[in-house]
Amino acid sequence: MLYEFATLSFHPNDTRKAVAGAQAYVTAAEAKGRLLGSWTTDIGTLGRMFVLRGFSDAAELAAERRRALFAADPFGAAEVLTGLEMDSYAPFPFLPPVVPGNYGKIYEFRTYRLKPNGLPPTIAAWEEAMPARSKLSTLLINMYALDGAPRITHIWPYASLDARAAIRTDAVAKGIWPPKNGPEQLVTATSMIGVPTEASPLA
Repeated sequence: MLYEFATLSFHPNDTRKAVAGAQAYVTAAEAKGRLLGSWTTDIGTLGRMFVLRGFSDAAELAAERRRALFAADPFGAAEVLTGLEMDSYAPFPFLPPVVPGNYGKIYEFRTYRLKPNGLPPTIAAWEEAMPARSKLSTLLINMYALDGAPRITHIWPYASLDARAAIRTDAVAKGIWPPKNGPEQLVTATSMIGVPTEASPLA
């Protein structure tokens, strides 16, 4: 499976319009791929919506990308959109595909820009560390970009911000996180907190 991680930007006052338009767009009869989750930002840059979709192969993803690029009303929200980014990703090879379900009330989205040769050692570090880390909390997905700068995006669901802080502190105290030789590959790192939309298959 391949993934598209889209970021819609808009004025915070237009959140309802953006969410409703995007939901209709990605579930339309002509839409390809499968909607996996959608979130609006709660901490970080406000006025953002993240949309995660899964595709069976590169051809299906490319066809849906063309639909957006040539649409008069991309993501059903052209009236309110101030920006639209659509990034293509492949999952880390040792991780299972994303399965919709109820995982947490908040989701953390972390994107790391890597050194030019940083992806292989990053994947190796995560593969070694995740068996122990996954016992503390769920990793929804970690995936690497197929275009643009070398980077990864990983998504973590948590029951609450307090639970997130406690789990991360515990992981560091036990010496199982961060992955050994992982941080050494980073150039920049960003983190944002989002909450699922009402219609998100991931909640």
